[in-house]
Amino acid sequence: MSRSILTIVGARPQIIKAAAFSRAIRAQAKSPVKEYLLHTGQHYDTNMSRVFFEEMELPQPDFQLNTGSGGHGRQTGQMLEAIENVLRDLRPNALLVYGDTNTTLAGALAAAKMHIPLIHIEAGLRSFNKAMPEELNRICTDHSASFLFAPTQAAIHNLQREGLTYDAAKPVSINNPLLKHSGDVMYDNSLYFSGIAAEKSDILQRSNLQEKAFILCTIHRDFNTDNESRLRHIFEGLGRICAHSGLPVLLPLHPRTKARIEHLERLRPHPLIQFCDPVSFFDMIQLEKNCLMVITDSGGLQKEAYFFGKGCVVLRPETEWTEIVETGNAVLANADPEKMLQGFIHFTERKAGNYPPIYGNGKAAAEILQTIAAHL
Repeated sequence: MSRSILTIVGARPQIIKAAAFSRAIRAQAKSPVKEYLLHTGQHYDTNMSRVFFEEMELPQPDFQLNTGSGGHGRQTGQMLEAIENVLRDLRPNALLVYGDTNTTLAGALAAAKMHIPLIHIEAGLRSFNKAMPEELNRICTDHSASFLFAPTQAAIHNLQREGLTYDAAKPVSINNPLLKHSGDVMYDNSLYFSGIAAEKSDILQRSNLQEKAFILCTIHRDFNTDNESRLRHIFEGLGRICAHSGLPVLLPLHPRTKARIEHLERLRPHPLIQFCDPVSFFDMIQLEKNCLMVITDSGGLQKEAYFFGKGCVVLRPETEWTEIVETGNAVLANADPEKMLQGFIHFTERKAGNYPPIYGNGKAAAEILQTIAAHL
């Protein structure tokens, strides 16, 4: 008997992650799960959202909320009310969310309060910094879930330390949540789309970039973009790296980052810092595969740098992807220009890094689907 799931996405990384699970469903001739898709509209820019549905070959959402931007309370509240209305009409057997955004939190609260089993993919991540909105979203979502799929063993340990346990003798529920080390669905996607991206993307030619002769950078966290001092320090660090190496830095601009930079007086980025609009998923894969290294405050990009064997300088004081630091493939530079430069030097001077398979075997989505079908 087929079971119905409502998958909720809102931000660009969630659309990409959803592609792996939807692909796993389509791969089965008689899937045990029927999926409905709801897009909250948290990312409403075309390059940040719709193009990803097209590239991922995802069907258009069954439900579109068009929430848009706004403060955390307003945005989450609007989504919560709208999601409740959809759940009331659809009555799915479960609701599935990804990651740690306001979309994730709204979906989690709606499902838990309506007694609909919640599935959280990318569960158990912790930066141990509750000043980050994402950290609060992760914790609330994990403790509202019936199914928790952790991408790494460290994430499982985090959940166990917080008192979450599973008794196989009892039915899966919010009071008896199933914890599973599933591997990472983004690793599934990186493997699946790598060859396709090489055929379809011409980002290197368009940006006049040479293989392993440029640095890929992204900045989007509000504690970096909305803090003038931190943002200036980050650009100082990027400038030092450019001056030291003579290499260009490609910086796709998140809308928030672009707006903040435009209002920074007397900011003169180093001439080798090359800005561009947000790029497509295929373009990003090509950039990740061909860059020398990555500088970012994005959790997802930290992981993807690891997938493609690239060193990563993290523009945060901590990271939820602790394994990347522990294996020596990322350094925490915060917004310190000197630490950024030293991180760059470290990765350019080291011998080949060691990248153990901590994110699974590239079949996470299929294993997640199998587990859901067996217990839902």
